[in-house]
Amino acid sequence: MFPTPIQKASLKINITYKVLLIITLVLWLLPLIAVMMTSVRTSGDILKGNYWTVPTEFALIENYGTVFKLGNLARYFFNSLVITLPTVLGTIVLSSMTGYTLAVHRFKLNFLVFAMFIAGNFIPFQILMIPVRHLTINLGMYDTYWGLIVFHIAFQTGFCTFFLRNFIKELPFELIESARADGATEWTIYRKIIIPLTLPAIAALAVLEFTFIWNDYFWCLILSQSEGTKPITLGLQTLQGQWMSSWNIVSAGSVVAALPPVIMFFTMQKHFIQGLTFGAVKG
Repeated sequence: MFPTPIQKASLKINITYKVLLIITLVLWLLPLIAVMMTSVRTSGDILKGNYWTVPTEFALIENYGTVFKLGNLARYFFNSLVITLPTVLGTIVLSSMTGYTLAVHRFKLNFLVFAMFIAGNFIPFQILMIPVRHLTINLGMYDTYWGLIVFHIAFQTGFCTFFLRNFIKELPFELIESARADGATEWTIYRKIIIPLTLPAIAALAVLEFTFIWNDYFWCLILSQSEGTKPITLGLQTLQGQWMSSWNIVSAGSVVAALPPVIMFFTMQKHFIQGLTFGAVKG
């Protein structure tokens, strides 16, 4: 049985789609591949102009060892963890509570409060740079972990509240009514019903927030100064200043800095996709 014209057209579209997908993927990965290959090259190999070819001389241990021993990258890495993990946790906890309140409880200023959370996302960070810096200095929080953590939470809670409020709004309200009828408190409903049902959304937010906070450069540059609080993004800038022409060292530091968000994504990939596609298919 020969394929019909419609089947032939569908087959051509499918083949074209797969070819374009592979080409797009390769183009998107080219910079990453170049950085990873550069991170294991020797300085002499780079001076020869070898950027896209397979390294002729490998210096994997030397380059990555230099990054941690002389580049102080371990300290910057630790600083980023201390800043990022509490920020993500605090943002998720506050936004889930706020999202639950705005989605379930009905009060006069409900929409106004929700609108304020949304409006806060449209304020450019740059215009808040000087007031936030002065505020951290006056509060004694400048150049501290807590200064970065608190203000990251403050700026990220708006978007997370918007996301989780809409997610919780889609949940069956009958579950909450049944729990209330059985005498469950609001805290019990939040902890036993809302949190388990919103885990896909929380996982998606956790990945997004972890990546954003880990890669943040703007607020870290404004609110930190000493080596004891600088995260890895500022550490890479210091690394580039020390080894301005040693692109293999800088590339090795960049690969190390990119690993945690990548690991976070692949660890939470299943929940991340579920959270983003929730409600896309009904019935």
